[in-house]
Amino acid sequence: MPTPRIFYGWWIVAAGFGLEALIGALFFHAYGAYVVLLREEFGWSKTMLSAAFSMARAESGILGPLQGWLTDRLGPRVLIRLGMAIFGLGFLLFAAVGSPLTFFLAFFVMAVGSSLGGYLPIGVAIVAWFRRRRALALSMSGTGMAVGGLLVQGVAWALTQWGWRATALASGLLVLAAGIPLAQVIRHRPEPYGWRPDGEAPGDDGAPGRPALLLERDFTPREALRTAAFWHVAIGHGAALLVVSAVLVHMVVHVTERLGYSLQQGAGVVALMTVTQIVGQLGGGWAGDRFSKRVLVVACMLAHAAALLLLAHATAFAMVVGFAVLHGLAWGVRGPLMSAIRADYFGSRAFGTITGLSSMVVMLGMMGGPLIAGVLADWTGSYVAGFHVLAALAAGGSVSFMLARRPRPIR
Repeated sequence: MPTPRIFYGWWIVAAGFGLEALIGALFFHAYGAYVVLLREEFGWSKTMLSAAFSMARAESGILGPLQGWLTDRLGPRVLIRLGMAIFGLGFLLFAAVGSPLTFFLAFFVMAVGSSLGGYLPIGVAIVAWFRRRRALALSMSGTGMAVGGLLVQGVAWALTQWGWRATALASGLLVLAAGIPLAQVIRHRPEPYGWRPDGEAPGDDGAPGRPALLLERDFTPREALRTAAFWHVAIGHGAALLVVSAVLVHMVVHVTERLGYSLQQGAGVVALMTVTQIVGQLGGGWAGDRFSKRVLVVACMLAHAAALLLLAHATAFAMVVGFAVLHGLAWGVRGPLMSAIRADYFGSRAFGTITGLSSMVVMLGMMGGPLIAGVLADWTGSYVAGFHVLAALAAGGSVSFMLARRPRPIR
């Protein structure tokens, strides 16, 4: 077939970017701003609002294996299309909540939709379409989540001007209008469309001056579970998300209640953090295709821990800036490398199922981070103790990545 000027895999990356930006701006990064207004209107505790976020992550972990299996068999486009429809409906329900029960139900629907339409199925498609430039492609798509953090300024403005109910309603309509068309761009594997990974043409493997197409050993899910690397990567990933999830839920509350910033200023800290995240993702994607992904991730884990300690003891704006830069860079570099390492170690054939299985471990980080910070904040009156505990756990997670060496094929 004639070769188009642009490899179709890059269109999939662009669609993944758009989907991640929607989820990041309207839900993932915006939740901390919603927490401030929900506490003002209903007086709900930090523990309860943390529990909602943690419940959503539990859903992701429990349904992860099934979602991964369905993605490998039905293809990511089907899952993403369904997920965007559910995600949009969840926002429409969220706009009408008036009690803890209806809040938890609406939040659960939103979480299911964002999970079905987000990280895992997008990653399955990109991993299948790229090998040599896999880390770069994953980082470019994942940059959408960081750009979503920049767009939180707009969400914060809407929350201030329109109120949280009108903002949630508008968000649901936007998801339905933009998310479903973006899902239509996604394709599962390149071979049925006459492509090879990275856009290589038949016969290019031995072209002068070009490395041969990387050969992968595709592990079955059962084989992956029998390797130490599977568990080390999952535990380390979960340790990183202890910090990420706690920051997403509690950082805005911390800087507004403890440091006296306005909601708009808190959103500005999110924006600064995500600018550095974008830089980290693009730089990390480039570096991950050239240097040891494992060494890069170990350094990021230590940076996560240092950043959280800086936030816990921040007494001046310069310290908050230091936190935002350090955490953003660590998150940006590390995030795309999680999928890239799994694909490098276990191949792309059952990538969705293997990633889904690992989510049962990873979810403990997404659940535990907000709960540890929220419960200790309610008990002690500040986030300092909780942030200390999470920083120590994140630093300990670096050991898991040190031990996560590429597994040998199981015979």
